[in-house]
Amino acid sequence: MTEVSPRAGQLEQQRSQLRQADPVLARLIDARPDFDPRAWITELPPMDLFGALLFQVTGQQLSVAATRATVGRIEALFGGHLPSPAELLATDPDAIRAAGLSWRKIGTLRDLAGRLTDGRLDQDVLSALPDDELLAELTAIPGIGPWTVQGAMLVALGREDVVLPGDLALRKQVQAVYQLDHLPSQQEVLDIAERWRPYRSLATSYLFAAAYEPASAPLAAPPETPPAPREE
Repeated sequence: MTEVSPRAGQLEQQRSQLRQADPVLARLIDARPDFDPRAWITELPPMDLFGALLFQVTGQQLSVAATRATVGRIEALFGGHLPSPAELLATDPDAIRAAGLSWRKIGTLRDLAGRLTDGRLDQDVLSALPDDELLAELTAIPGIGPWTVQGAMLVALGREDVVLPGDLALRKQVQAVYQLDHLPSQQEVLDIAERWRPYRSLATSYLFAAAYEPASAPLAAPPETPPAPREE
């Protein structure tokens, strides 16, 4: 008998709950029996919370390919790794600009790095905060919005109940998968995502996978589902 790892067992339990909660999502799950929701993270450089926020700030308004290219140049600037807050502050901003970051993004990252080095913020304390409190702490910094923090929660902290309603690609995928006649608002995405609690991160990963990766099994016919909730 093959022994199932604790992680695999937990993942299967989460999949089962999502299947039962949302028949539309069940089709995506069943079409990807070997899907690993964390596999894409192994392709990224090692990241603590600051590194993940740097990655997310870099990726604001950029494609995935452009983001990874810019992050690669930043790594090269710092000897093959992402900088710590102190390393970033000690580096000439012109050199960071040459790596491809805009002055606005450099200002945001230097502000964040300053708070992490002078004691106003602490990475360990931030990493232990509940999602809502972490979001409130970090979005107080100009240039850091919910999408940036939510992405860092997924990449660096492995939070299980995160959704990115402000991500345009995700909204388009929700429109396609749920056969909506309009691009859903952020609130509509959140309303649909209520079905996925407490595993919204896994559901979000499947939606992104459906957008960017071919299914390994044929999709079943769409089930009859209630209409998606709309904003009042």
